[in-house]
Amino acid sequence: MEGTMKINEEVTVGPQPNQEEICEIGKNGFKTIVNFRAPHEKDQPINPQAEEQIVKDADMEYLHIPVSMNSLDESLVDQFREQYEALPKPIFAHCKSGKRAGAMVMMDLAVKQGMSGEQTLQKAEEMGFECDKPELIEFVKKYVNTHSD
Repeated sequence: MEGTMKINEEVTVGPQPNQEEICEIGKNGFKTIVNFRAPHEKDQPINPQAEEQIVKDADMEYLHIPVSMNSLDESLVDQFREQYEALPKPIFAHCKSGKRAGAMVMMDLAVKQGMSGEQTLQKAEEMGFECDKPELIEFVKKYVNTHSD
């Protein structure tokens, strides 16, 4: 799938998959799909409820944590990080384009590895994440700088 990025052995992030791609993801050995799209977002080929059913039919686990730039707060990241540990790996995490999913996964990784907010953004850039949302950049930096495992 275009725009997909493997972060590590546990997690890959990418854009919203369609029904066919979800089945493909399952066939490729993924065990869980995490959806960060909000139910009211425009241009969703599948709404979160329908996606859950398709994912379960493909014998994978499904986690839906709706994240929008308006609703992004520390408790959402904490919620994802708590649930992430228990999810069967490998995981395919997505939003519309992969930016929010990438940010959520990078924040988890950075806190576990004791990185600073600056290091996190640098690492994300090295990996090819292009974040054009200043408020998301600030949020990632602040979250990582104020959390440690």
